[in-house]
Amino acid sequence: MWDRHPGLSTQAMGDTKATGREACPTPDFRFEVVAECSRTRARAGLLSTPHGTIETPVFMPVGTQATVKGLSPRDLAEDLGVRILLANTYHLYLRPGPETIQNLGGLHRFMAWPNAVLTDSGGYQVFSLSGLRKITEEGVTFQSHLNGDSHSFTPRSTVDAQLAYGSDILMALDECPEYPMGHEAARRSMQRTLKWARQANDHYLGRIGEMETAHALFPIVQGSTYRDLRRECAGALVDLDAAGYAVGGLSVGEPRPLSLEMVEATEDILPRARPRYAMGVGMPEELPEYVARGVDMMDCVLPSRNARNGCLFTSRGRVIIKHARYKDDPRPVDEACSCYTCRNFSRAYLRHLFQAKEILYAALATRHNLRRYLDIMRGIRQAIISDSYLEYLKCACAESLDDR
Repeated sequence: MWDRHPGLSTQAMGDTKATGREACPTPDFRFEVVAECSRTRARAGLLSTPHGTIETPVFMPVGTQATVKGLSPRDLAEDLGVRILLANTYHLYLRPGPETIQNLGGLHRFMAWPNAVLTDSGGYQVFSLSGLRKITEEGVTFQSHLNGDSHSFTPRSTVDAQLAYGSDILMALDECPEYPMGHEAARRSMQRTLKWARQANDHYLGRIGEMETAHALFPIVQGSTYRDLRRECAGALVDLDAAGYAVGGLSVGEPRPLSLEMVEATEDILPRARPRYAMGVGMPEELPEYVARGVDMMDCVLPSRNARNGCLFTSRGRVIIKHARYKDDPRPVDEACSCYTCRNFSRAYLRHLFQAKEILYAALATRHNLRRYLDIMRGIRQAIISDSYLEYLKCACAESLDDR
């Protein structure tokens, strides 16, 4: 399939021939492509932000409540080398609230995080509330899942909340369509997302001129599982000349091949000189597939959530730690991994902690799973730089259910 996507030269990534524009509209956010695969759309880059430079492709750990469950900021930044993580606008809006976070110095100071922060708009969480929310052309009203209080999000208010957080990268409010959805309903949803993106961008441009700190706003491509709607949405969003673009509405129940197809549908439309962010993906074996389709940034709760639930990702497949066969197993979770967990603890010990419901289990397991994801991304980047990515992709076969 990759012969349909011949590679471009490295220079083409920042060339006005590819994008119609060269300079990033937000000077503090620069994206430089340093290498690309000659057979796929994979590329390796450097994304500069006010809180450091990020090597791409990058996987962003999810810190929903301004914390990655089980790990300290020092664990993430110093031990694991995380340069950017994601926090959740919806949850932080409900508690402790944008004003509290702003008064305490923004998210970076609030959570003692030295590196970059991306916050989503809260759209996905709001739309997952189903019977607790109502969508209008102006935005969405919803009831808090905590206490039932009524709130509203608009394209402008979510920009304001994220600026109060001090986020490096903000996401525009979008409507995340359910799956499956008919074409006409998906078109209306996509058009609403476009309208909101324009309103958010206008408001962002008005606010950013007044601020001493730099922030970037990414709009989100929607269109359900319809190629024509995805392409229409992407084409319209390019006119905003944003610092980066996201592809949303993925991992909402659609078959994985369809998710990859929706990313691929927009690749030739989104500017080559801007980072592309696939939201909410994916399993370890899926990460290389998204990168092959031109994705630079990804996030997912799977490494931390699955860790807490007893599923550990390894270079040889998945370890379901509760299984009895690990009761006396002296081996590390992954003999090919050099993380703190694998250097010091056996499968037998981790199984004991899991069975005893000890908090330490979650910390050790999350540390390992995140390290596995980050190692995958490092391997991907190295393969792109050495122009051996197609070979890497062929070798990255689907992981088995268990490592025995």
